[in-house]
Amino acid sequence: MQTYQTKRSKELYQINKKYLTNGVASTLHKSPYEEYPIFIDHAKGSRLYDVDGNMYVDYMGGFGPMILGYANEELNAAVSAQLALGSHYAAPTKPLTRLCEKLVNIIPCAERVSFESTGTEADMHAVQTARAYTGKEKIIKFEGHYHGWGEELRVSCSSDTEAALGPRNRPWRILHSMGQRRAASDNVIILPWNDLELVKETVRREGNNIAAIITEPFICNSELTLPRPGFLEGLREITEKNGILLIFDEVITGFRIARGGAQEYFGVTPDLATFAKAIAGGFPMSCIAGKAEIMDANLNASGTFNANPISVAASLSTLDQLGRPGVYENMNRITQMIVNGTYEIAGKYGLNIYCKNVGSIWLLQFGSGKPLSDLRDSYHMVDKQAYQVVYKESLARGVRLHPLRGRSYVCAAHTEEDVKYTLDVFDEVFAMLKK
Repeated sequence: MQTYQTKRSKELYQINKKYLTNGVASTLHKSPYEEYPIFIDHAKGSRLYDVDGNMYVDYMGGFGPMILGYANEELNAAVSAQLALGSHYAAPTKPLTRLCEKLVNIIPCAERVSFESTGTEADMHAVQTARAYTGKEKIIKFEGHYHGWGEELRVSCSSDTEAALGPRNRPWRILHSMGQRRAASDNVIILPWNDLELVKETVRREGNNIAAIITEPFICNSELTLPRPGFLEGLREITEKNGILLIFDEVITGFRIARGGAQEYFGVTPDLATFAKAIAGGFPMSCIAGKAEIMDANLNASGTFNANPISVAASLSTLDQLGRPGVYENMNRITQMIVNGTYEIAGKYGLNIYCKNVGSIWLLQFGSGKPLSDLRDSYHMVDKQAYQVVYKESLARGVRLHPLRGRSYVCAAHTEEDVKYTLDVFDEVFAMLKK
């Protein structure tokens, strides 16, 4: 299989660096081990096309939002119709009312909703709402979980080594950016995930001061890690008994693993939940949903682009399409085909992998071949160098995966032809690892 030439992308990156900080608009657009990123010219369905004319079967999905695929015609028509009426009013609209009704009907925890533009804003909003309602200040978050790049919650999302995380029973707060103030996260308690006993111990010690526990329903930001049986149920029980709110960060899982998100999938209903990414099929929107008395806790949530009419139109179209018979079943079927085929190829070359899907999110890890329990497991169970080889060599042959961790997305536009192409690439690349 011939590898791609990407000369024009390299040239454009050199130009970008003269004018754009780091040469990219987001740090995630180029991984640290890449010389330059691929510049995209256009996209359609499940496929991207770069400025050099190369095609890529894409499993990044714009980091998650593109659940319908690229340039979805029905979604584009809905947005175009709204554009003809005006792009922004700073006022409510009838479509917004329809969207609120739809979200309350879809999301198990939703009695009220509120809107922001990004996942970071939604998580900040949710935490402030929890404090407003409970009158308490401290928040429990878990190692490896990402709740946006706001100063307070962007702590202990990752570390260079397991030792840098600190003692397991009292982990350290790790900052992730220059200019980030340690004092901003003074009221955040860090714990390893999937350990109910440590949660109980912390609540016994600090319970009167804890407003909320915020968690991804399963770890998506670092290596994909599922909750142990009973863990989410245990968090629900602990929070209910101690006057603490349970917040699910469904920025990634919302509308992707099920129409009602992870709370529908796992059957555990939080007090509050945040959504973004897939909610509007590629347009900027986020949502906070929860019980009415909590959402009505007199929080002043302002934002120029909150519930922007363009994003509202996009969200209504996205949710309507996702609600049609067979959509989730087909995405799950395609994802399972990738998982099964990847295992078969890895076995052919004697490679030790762990490959797993939760709905249309799928994981590929090299190393121990076993599921992880928390972030700390990833330091001695995952061969990240092997994954980097697979990422770079697959990209050079037309399959685009996540550059930093083995989390990928299937969208409604992926086909069996895409799966075959992907597995053919994996066959060639896995053979290289064997050598």
